[in-house]
Amino acid sequence: MANNKNKKLTPEAQQYQAFQQKREAKRPVIKNCIKAFFVGGFICLIGQLISTFYIYFFDFTEKTAGNPTVATLIFITMLLTGFGIYDRIGQFAGAGSAVPVTGFGNSVISAAIEHRSEGFVLGVGGNMFKLAGSVILFGVFSAFIVALIKTILIQWGGL
Repeated sequence: MANNKNKKLTPEAQQYQAFQQKREAKRPVIKNCIKAFFVGGFICLIGQLISTFYIYFFDFTEKTAGNPTVATLIFITMLLTGFGIYDRIGQFAGAGSAVPVTGFGNSVISAAIEHRSEGFVLGVGGNMFKLAGSVILFGVFSAFIVALIKTILIQWGGL
C-alpha cells in the first residue's frame, strides 16, 4: 500500500520521502512498552493500596470501595497535574500513564489549566467539560442501556 502512495507522488516528493525515512529517529518501542507497563502497573498498585485503605479503615466492601478509590486517584492526578509532576510522568511512561483513569483526570484538569485565563465559567468550566462531557455522557448512557437490558432480562427470564 505504501508503494501505491509513492507511485502517485512526484519524483521530488518520492525523493523527499526517502530522505525523510533515512533520517527519521528510530523509536525504542520495546523500551517504551516496558516503561508503560511498569508505570501503569505502579498506578494500579497505588489504586489497590487506596482501595485496601478504604476497606480496612472505613468499612467499605470490595464492591463499594471502587468508587471512592477512583475519585481519590483522579484527585491525586489533578493535584500532580496542577504542580506539573504528572506531565513529566506522562512524558516518561506514555500510555502507561494515559490509559488508567488517571489519564482521564490529567486530560480534564489540563484543559482547565490551559484555559484559565478566559475566566472560571467560560474558560475553566467550558473547556474542562469538552473532553469530560462526552466521557460522562457515554458512560451514563451505557450504564442506562445495561440497566435497561438487565431489567428486561430479570422481568422476562427471572435471572
